Amino acid sequence: MTEDGRGCGFDAPKAEAFAARMRGALNDGALCLMVSVGHRVGLFDALRDLPPSTSAAIAARAAGDDNLAPLAQYIPILGAVEEAIVGCFRAGGGVPYDRFPRFHEVMAEDSGQSVAAALETAVLPLVPGLEARLRAGVRVLDVGCGRGLVMMRLAAMFPASRVTGYDLSAEAIAHGREEAQRRGIANLDLQMRDLGDFDVTAEPGAFDLVTAFDAVHDQAQPLRLLRGINLSLARDGVFLMQDIRAASAVRGNLDHPLGTFLYTVSCLHCMTVSLAQGGEGLGAMWGEETTRDYLERAGFGSVATHRLPHDIQNNWYVVRK
Repeated sequence: MTEDGRGCGFDAPKAEAFAARMRGALNDGALCLMVSVGHRVGLFDALRDLPPSTSAAIAARAAGDDNLAPLAQYIPILGAVEEAIVGCFRAGGGVPYDRFPRFHEVMAEDSGQSVAAALETAVLPLVPGLEARLRAGVRVLDVGCGRGLVMMRLAAMFPASRVTGYDLSAEAIAHGREEAQRRGIANLDLQMRDLGDFDVTAEPGAFDLVTAFDAVHDQAQPLRLLRGINLSLARDGVFLMQDIRAASAVRGNLDHPLGTFLYTVSCLHCMTVSLAQGGEGLGAMWGEETTRDYLERAGFGSVATHRLPHDIQNNWYVVRK
């Protein structure tokens, strides 16, 4: 024992470094809650072009929900289901989609930033000749479409194409239909559909392009979904999939710039909503190795992985039969 009564293995500098890290984590977690509030009420929008002013003047200008800090909103949303997640650790099962009331709203903001805003400049160019085919008119399906924000933009850009979106959430589909009608988009069909048996219910060769934006890993049966996508593709069709950029083993993510955040989202949403349906519960951090394994097992013959400069948290897969 040392003079202060502690074991010889005690490392004071490491203990202090750990304490400092925990203090930083507490401050950063609290900051995320405040960033979420500031984003939702429009304070950052007001401050962007406003010189130093009073709180009353700032409040008077605060409006809108521009894409300034969408990721921070996940923190309070996920924190709200902590008790349910703890219960799942003790008793098994999962937390269903309907326990995350604002999740689709935030996902729409997130995809608006990483997908919709970059369709012309970054996403569609991943597939040579795709824009020309869309202009001429093809059949498009988006699985896990949520509120359909990306498909609304795609349908508006290419009115000769017929665009369909499937999602399990009745709330998201209803919201998307209302918005599409408001915008006057006639070539978009959003449908509530459970894709757990898509490998047997998919219409063979029905689509020329299938997309999935950050949606495959939290399905109840991701392999059955992927097999259904393969079945639904025309012979010369393309499957374009955005999914989390990570390794399948934890050791491969130790230096991941968003690792802590993504593992948290994986545990408190992606994994648990799959388990709630009796699914596999792969979670967001299923990783590129497992992704490629599932695509191969689904019968796809060609998989190309791309990374886009504006999207630091996802891989983009161009997949063909």
